[in-house]
Amino acid sequence: MEIRIAGISHESVSDGPGFRSVIFFQGCPHRCSGCHNTQTRDFDGGQLTRVESVLKDLQITPLISGITFSGGEPFAQAEAAAWLAERVKKLGLNLWVYSGFTWEELISDQATPGFSELIQLADVIVDGPYIKSQRNISQPYRGSTNQRMINVKQSLKNGQIILIPDL
Repeated sequence: MEIRIAGISHESVSDGPGFRSVIFFQGCPHRCSGCHNTQTRDFDGGQLTRVESVLKDLQITPLISGITFSGGEPFAQAEAAAWLAERVKKLGLNLWVYSGFTWEELISDQATPGFSELIQLADVIVDGPYIKSQRNISQPYRGSTNQRMINVKQSLKNGQIILIPDL
């Protein structure tokens, strides 16, 4: 299986709590005005590589507390992202997934291969498009106030969105 990525960042502290490895997926349908990752929009950009290679490139060390899938849009490559997510979870790491889709859009899409699997494997989903007029750099791990940090396991269990309080 192949995946198109824009790159990998090691030991990030801005894409979730603790030191994290971040996979930046290539390709995004949202085209948010003011996006800080515009280079990840093009679905033909970045690097096409095997998912096994991405897993090896994560450089998992005792300092890494989790993995973050960012973008582009991870759900645009949901099958490959779910494959990676399953292996990340087997390593005992937590998984944050950033998506320009809302939670409601994500859970209503049961037909797209990989969507359900990726949702179920994620610990936290930061949802919603970046909205430039709602920019707020004082809130942790989000760019605009419409974006939510969703506790996936509790939300699925309770059948309603359970937010993670600001960390």
